[in-house]
Amino acid sequence: MKVALETLDTRYSLPQPGLDPRWLQDALAQVIRQVDVMLPRFTTTFPAASATEGRYPAVEKVDWTEGFWTGMLWLAWEVTGDNKYRAVAEGLLDSFEERLDRRIKVDTHDLGFLYSLSCVNAWKLTGNTRARNLALRAAELLYQRFNATAGVIQAWGDLSDPARQGRMIIDCNLNVPLLFWAADETGNQAWREAATRHLAQAARYLVRDDASTFHTFYMDIHSGKPLRGDTHQGFSDSSCWARGQAWGIYGFALSFTHTGDTTQPELSRRLAHYFLNRLPEDFVCYWDLIFTPDDKAWRDTSAAAIAVCGLAELLKQLPLTDPLRPAYGNAITLIMQNLHQHYFADPQDGLLREGVYNFGRNMGINEPNLWGDYFYFEALVRLSRVWTPYFC
Repeated sequence: MKVALETLDTRYSLPQPGLDPRWLQDALAQVIRQVDVMLPRFTTTFPAASATEGRYPAVEKVDWTEGFWTGMLWLAWEVTGDNKYRAVAEGLLDSFEERLDRRIKVDTHDLGFLYSLSCVNAWKLTGNTRARNLALRAAELLYQRFNATAGVIQAWGDLSDPARQGRMIIDCNLNVPLLFWAADETGNQAWREAATRHLAQAARYLVRDDASTFHTFYMDIHSGKPLRGDTHQGFSDSSCWARGQAWGIYGFALSFTHTGDTTQPELSRRLAHYFLNRLPEDFVCYWDLIFTPDDKAWRDTSAAAIAVCGLAELLKQLPLTDPLRPAYGNAITLIMQNLHQHYFADPQDGLLREGVYNFGRNMGINEPNLWGDYFYFEALVRLSRVWTPYFC
């Protein structure tokens, strides 16, 4: 593999006691209390992508993030068994159906985030056939975004727009599981092939030789030739956007469960080393990995939470004899302890303070954001029990 494997920082080799089961249960109880604070306001609407002055505005079907709220509700139901969370999650299926029927903001690869966390998990957990059918409809729309010549799923926008054609982004690593699930459900192998080919192109072109990642890469949809990498979210085209690196860690580790390709968890490992080696003293990343403490940049707690989920998934794929397993476990412990101790939100909306949505567009800076909350919750569930990820 041409991608570099950096030697892991010695900070992660220092013995850690791990996350005590009681600590995990206490942390989960705090999360449930925060969800309960939000629940009365979001039974027919959704929290916005990011909070404003610590409080989430209510929105309807306008963004790529609504599935994270239903994902949190299903996690709360799994943890507590309380049907009030299930009732709200299933009630919100009306919104997800209307979104498909009226084609509201469905010209995006983020159909995976939207429908894996609202419908696929509802079907798996409860056998809700309506949810299954909605997820399959979403999968068909996602498949339509695949360009066979370029081998990629177009990220956003009209498929005929020359400015957007052939654009893939690292976030899509967590969207393609919708196609794998749909292929398994229906036997439609074209969906599986599209997802597999997209991941291969992401590995080839979004990952740089030093194990950092581009946010975006463009392919020529007529010839299939690679064009250029750049960023929509990071500090610069040549820097490494922290959340994008975390999407890569999680997505490539997760893809092994769908493809059986052993190069993908190995790629996840290399991205993880690059990420972990650039964490500051409290192990919670800045919003771009180019920054150091001298830059006084904003943190992105959401990227830290996603990375923990990715590391936990990577540990599932690695053999028990892998010599770096303890170091990865130590990294998980250090990140989670610091997120909980220093970044857990006050008793208001949101779970994690100090997220960054999009710095360049001045969106959601130093605020809770919905995906950060979801992945922090997922991380606690992953670490506290045997659990099947919603993206499997």
